[in-house]
Amino acid sequence: MRLLGDKPLLAHSIARALPQSDCLALAVRDAAQIEPILPEAAGLPLLRDARPGCGPISALVSAFAFATAQDRPHVMLIGCDQPFLPLDLALRLGEALNDHKVAMPVSGGKHQPLAALWRVDKAALAEYVAKGGASLWRFAAVQGVVHVEWPQGEACDPFANVNDPADLAASETQFSTTARTPGR
Repeated sequence: MRLLGDKPLLAHSIARALPQSDCLALAVRDAAQIEPILPEAAGLPLLRDARPGCGPISALVSAFAFATAQDRPHVMLIGCDQPFLPLDLALRLGEALNDHKVAMPVSGGKHQPLAALWRVDKAALAEYVAKGGASLWRFAAVQGVVHVEWPQGEACDPFANVNDPADLAASETQFSTTARTPGR
């Protein structure tokens, strides 16, 4: 709920995700995480972590269950603290997926499991988690991942996430620059 510009980080992530899919849900540890004052979240299903305390893998478990109920073959899991995600992320990852089970962007040499496109396989994920697996990156490797190199021509890393006050300050500077640049 930290502010970037005049909106919470989550609002920026929602704004980046909405044009990329006709089905969006928010995975949360606790429904109280999403304050009712966030209009961007209004009407979006809230998926509570299926395995609290396990980190992002729990969000993937919830997302796979939701996707199955919606008869969706894929899930794109993104972080709530990634305000600059590319608006063509789902399209480009979908084009790369082919016979793989995961398409994961790589930006500046860093793998981005929290911005990956996953083919839904509840049984494989349940087995992985039951054996103590908790890493998205390792699950992707087990499943068969294609890495999608992201071009470095951007003014900032589009996969930058905001983890601390220094990241937020850097993002604020980038956000101000981006807001002044037409066509962004």
